[in-house]
Amino acid sequence: MLVALSPALLARCWFLAGPTAAGKTAVSVELAERLNAEVVALDSMSLYSGMDVGTAKPDRATRERVPHHLIDILEPHEEYSLADYLQAAEQCCQAIVDRGRVPLFVGGTGLYLRTVLRGLFVGPAANWELRHAWEEEARVHGPESLHAKLATVDAVTAARLHPNDVRRVIRALEVHEITGRTLSEQQQEGPRPERPQNVYWLEPDRAWLHERIETRVRQMLDEGWLDEVRRLASAPQPLSRTAGQAVGYRELLEHLAGRLSYEVAIRQTVEHTRQFAKRQYTWFRNLEECTAVPVTEKDTPALIADRIVLLSQRSRSAPADGLLA
Repeated sequence: MLVALSPALLARCWFLAGPTAAGKTAVSVELAERLNAEVVALDSMSLYSGMDVGTAKPDRATRERVPHHLIDILEPHEEYSLADYLQAAEQCCQAIVDRGRVPLFVGGTGLYLRTVLRGLFVGPAANWELRHAWEEEARVHGPESLHAKLATVDAVTAARLHPNDVRRVIRALEVHEITGRTLSEQQQEGPRPERPQNVYWLEPDRAWLHERIETRVRQMLDEGWLDEVRRLASAPQPLSRTAGQAVGYRELLEHLAGRLSYEVAIRQTVEHTRQFAKRQYTWFRNLEECTAVPVTEKDTPALIADRIVLLSQRSRSAPADGLLA
């Protein structure tokens, strides 16, 4: 069964995605002011309270300038499903529209973006016996063996999942085992939401983005990122699996556990963040709803926001509901 935002609500939403460190926050504030919008976070990590520095959450001044939603709604030990996010996002969007404003989704989690745009397949209930067996197989033989198994039964899903995304690989195997049909096939069933018009992603120059990533990692460390991770590690309840695997947090936790030196943890964080950004490029390029907005180091946030508004005006025969008036 496919669950999705109502078509009428989705049509009112705007989207600004992009890789990490691309400058989304600064652009989103400028864009929100032009649209009379409120920001809905499209980020799987900014959901967690206490994970502030390493997720580059908007600061207080930014949130006072433009209202932000779906930030700091979970404790770091809690898990959160795609269905949970979709439900919360719909409630946020409806409340924003009821206030006479525009929902503006902003973030870099490609899976969340696709779910909001296309809906979510709700499959069979979890079979924990199967899951534990596959988790053990991944532990003993490595996640690549599990990913290879998925490729033999559902090549489409395997192609879009990283081998290290063990949880989602297992879910795809589980759906096939229980239903006898592939996850990719079942996700295509049901009415597809009408394609939204205002879906944009920032596409920075790769070399410039790589420099920004290293600069930002070191800046966040200067701002107390390691102390933040130390506090999280000493909390009464351990980090959830999702939170503990966040890029940078994972490496700094390894450092605090004595398994990585500080400098190695920094180098790995920079490298893994660059790899993550590369995967984000792939996500957004492969979503046909997304319109790329090339950006360079010379572009100001205001200029980029104006460029997005102009792109929207050119792509539509008339502004919807006077959003650009």
